[in-house]
Amino acid sequence: MIDSLRFSKLLAIVVLFLLGIQSLNSQGMPYETVTVDGKSYYKYKVQPGEGLYSISRTFSVTVADLLRSNPNANQGLQNGQELLIPITNENLQSQFSTSENNSVGSVAQSIDQTSPIDQNKNFRHTVVKGETVFSISQMYNTTVDEIYRLNPDARESISIGQVLILPQRRVISEVKEENYRYHTILPKETLYSVSRTYSLRPEDVITANPGLTVETFQIGRTIRIPFFESYEVVIPYEAQTSDIIHKVSRGETLYSISRQYNVPVGEIEAKNPMLAGGLKTNMELIIPVKKSSLEGTTQRLENEVNRLLVQRKGPQRVDIIKVGLLLPFLDEAGGAHIRLQEYYEGFLLAVEELKNRGTDLELYVFEIGKGSDTKKLESLLQTLEMQSLNLIIGGVSDAQIRTLSDFSKANNIKYVVPFSQSNGEVLNNGNIFQVNPLQKSINDNASELFVETFRNANIIFVSGGQNDKMELLSQIQINLRNNNIRYETISITSTLETSILALLSKTKENIIIPTSGDSNTLRRVIDELKKVQETDSEYVFRLFGYPEWQTYSNLIREYHHFGTYIYSPFFVDNNNPATKAFTERFHKWYGRNLLDTNPGYGMWGYDTGMFFLTALDRYGVNFEQQVDNVRVNTLQFPFNFKRLNNWGGFINSGIYLINYDTNGRIVKMDKSR
Repeated sequence: MIDSLRFSKLLAIVVLFLLGIQSLNSQGMPYETVTVDGKSYYKYKVQPGEGLYSISRTFSVTVADLLRSNPNANQGLQNGQELLIPITNENLQSQFSTSENNSVGSVAQSIDQTSPIDQNKNFRHTVVKGETVFSISQMYNTTVDEIYRLNPDARESISIGQVLILPQRRVISEVKEENYRYHTILPKETLYSVSRTYSLRPEDVITANPGLTVETFQIGRTIRIPFFESYEVVIPYEAQTSDIIHKVSRGETLYSISRQYNVPVGEIEAKNPMLAGGLKTNMELIIPVKKSSLEGTTQRLENEVNRLLVQRKGPQRVDIIKVGLLLPFLDEAGGAHIRLQEYYEGFLLAVEELKNRGTDLELYVFEIGKGSDTKKLESLLQTLEMQSLNLIIGGVSDAQIRTLSDFSKANNIKYVVPFSQSNGEVLNNGNIFQVNPLQKSINDNASELFVETFRNANIIFVSGGQNDKMELLSQIQINLRNNNIRYETISITSTLETSILALLSKTKENIIIPTSGDSNTLRRVIDELKKVQETDSEYVFRLFGYPEWQTYSNLIREYHHFGTYIYSPFFVDNNNPATKAFTERFHKWYGRNLLDTNPGYGMWGYDTGMFFLTALDRYGVNFEQQVDNVRVNTLQFPFNFKRLNNWGGFINSGIYLINYDTNGRIVKMDKSR
């Protein structure tokens, strides 16, 4: 009886304890959550004096996201107005980090990303789409080994959203390279407070970060800061103090003085050792007062500064658009001069089209020498003619691109890199536009595209051949696991026809992905799948493959048979009327057909010319502010230019998904935006 009573009391205590935890947890989640059209939101009531910018900072979302979720907020906010706040990984993590029932892993992750760090020594970088450890090292003027030293796990791989610790730059460069340190934006920081931290004008911060807007000034994002003293130690503005003298009046206490200046008693005592003998009337004390309170920072002043993030200059139009095309036209290595000539010829067709529309345009074409020898190019760039250009397109070698990049920065001229995929200049020059996408960006986009398109299919990877696509396929498989999507893997063997049967589904499409892009492997997979279909026609197969598959013209019929999908950063639909018209026009102008290359250089030049000449014509020399609004009907390349960071240039992240459907049509879908 006694044991039973004790057990009942114990049970009651346990139940009450659990209820207490549940109560604490509910208090740790102060915002009600709702679901609208399948999306999750916090419900939030606007507090007195709050604006869209301050609310976006509180919840780690962009102002654009807030306006999309609350269209009526565009007219201004009212006290007590209810807003829907999109739930993101960032603000969800922030909410969970206050909850008592967090798992150890999630708490550790939250601490890792938000714990204090001395930005005089190190700063944080959040990995974005398209980045590699090497490109990050180029971006911050450090080394891959240094990144590995501070982030040992990065040796295995890095993923989008991962936070890396990077070494602060403290060396002043002697030649050409500009001097910057880096700053990771902290909670509650504003453009005003960051500029005050470094004793800069807010305009100086924006000039150093041409991509900085209200959308990109976000917690965890990195900005660069001009610096002139290599070992200057910087203290955050909110922690900066100025010493003032306070003369003690009769009746005052150390506590009342600390309350008067909002300075802890301990800090006053540390500044005034004589207080060990007691506080005395007429004693003069040194008080370390916060600069922010001394300077009388007001909400109005902060708002005025923060408005700089949303201001855009109007179009700076020019009467005559001047464009320079600078290429090594005489470089015969590997037949490069023939391809570059065709690029130029395609570009000329774009020039003609713009002139027919009424654009006043002058094109200057220059031969710039071969390879790493830039003497001819450097001499050319010293002419007044070059310095008057509005746009430069060209450079092939890294040395040429570096020279043209320095020139574009010095003269504030937009510069298009047409071919290179791996130069580092675009990461630190806000004037550059890189046409050829980064390989990592292509993989990231293809991985997202695959999961989005085939999440409800039966997915089977077939390994064999050269297995040359494992970097991409590993990324796809990680994304599938993160989305709880099942997949199977099987090897190409002599018994593939029979061994694959156990993995197939008759109720879903069976998506088959070879781990090699070579044609022999593809042919072998196709032959085996056909045998399965001959045995049982109820199975529906779809192949998913790679950019090089578009060159296997002998397999096009098989692509249509299986309703094949490929991804690619470039693709030409030869049945498209616009493609046929361009091909005929090219032959008429130059008396010959286009070269059989993939991608095609004539269309490459045409697409590049059409996009950037249209941008200059519509929006002037500062067209980068409207680059998302530039729309042209390209033939081969999808264009979607984005900055990887707040200070670098724009890199094309365009990608197509092409479907060879079972009706014999080719459907080219631009999946860039």
